[in-house]
Amino acid sequence: MKYTMDFAEMTIPLYMASKIPVIAQCTVTNSLQHGGLLVEDLAVYLGRNKNLVFPHRHNFYHFILFTSGSGSHSIDFEQFEIEPWQMYFMSPGQIHTWAFDKDIAGFVINFDRDFFKTFLLRPEYVNNFSFFSGLVKDEVFVVVEQEREALLHILARLLAHVDDLDFARISLLYLFHVLEKQRRLPDVGENNLYNHTLLRNFMDLIETNYRRLRLPKEYAALLYITPNHLNALAKEFLGFSAGELIRDRIVLEAKRLLVIHDYSVSDIAYELNFNDNSYFTKFFKKATGLTPDEFRKTMVIKHK
Repeated sequence: MKYTMDFAEMTIPLYMASKIPVIAQCTVTNSLQHGGLLVEDLAVYLGRNKNLVFPHRHNFYHFILFTSGSGSHSIDFEQFEIEPWQMYFMSPGQIHTWAFDKDIAGFVINFDRDFFKTFLLRPEYVNNFSFFSGLVKDEVFVVVEQEREALLHILARLLAHVDDLDFARISLLYLFHVLEKQRRLPDVGENNLYNHTLLRNFMDLIETNYRRLRLPKEYAALLYITPNHLNALAKEFLGFSAGELIRDRIVLEAKRLLVIHDYSVSDIAYELNFNDNSYFTKFFKKATGLTPDEFRKTMVIKHK
């Protein structure tokens, strides 16, 4: 038996923002979080939230480690089959759904956006970890064998001392560093760090401005580099052109809005700053191979 539900059966209380279902942490924790943090056995968490399987967003950071079990989950419309030692991270705002079997085991951690605000001089430092990039390709991975024992030790201690918030913050940061170490490319010096910083700033600018800035040259100007330099960096480190990254962010937001049925195609075109429905439809179909209405229908079928 799986934790599943038809898309139409959205019955639990939701916090609504721009017609997108956003789940607040208080909805999923049953008052168990401590100062904006929840650390819990995954089977217990799923048992309490067994109806939370329709597409939704969170207003908090969320990550899960699977130590056993099967099933699938999706983040921003990319689906993954569960395997032991898989871990996924989600930033606030990403769309998520799951279909887990009942033999699932592992850990879940949720923490609020401001969890590190008074603890770090630069709270945004957390966003420097690759798995909080907002790019799905960085957020789902299998923990390498040599890091598993250390990871379990950290999570077990967090579970036992979740009410000690300073200990929890230090432990979480250490856990992030352990995981980042296995994913980071070999250091090639200051120039590499500079380039990664530029790309991170580019991605942050896209996130803030994708509704109104569509051209790589506009972002290059904000970064004080040439469009050719920006494009070369994006291709070298991410495998996509700068224009593709901008386009993909617009398409992702369009997909997110399309899964909400009372948001018309006209509403979405206006929300994303397109001049008219026809231009938006052509843009979306060129990127996905489907019209907005066709994409919406495929999502309804998928969640029945």
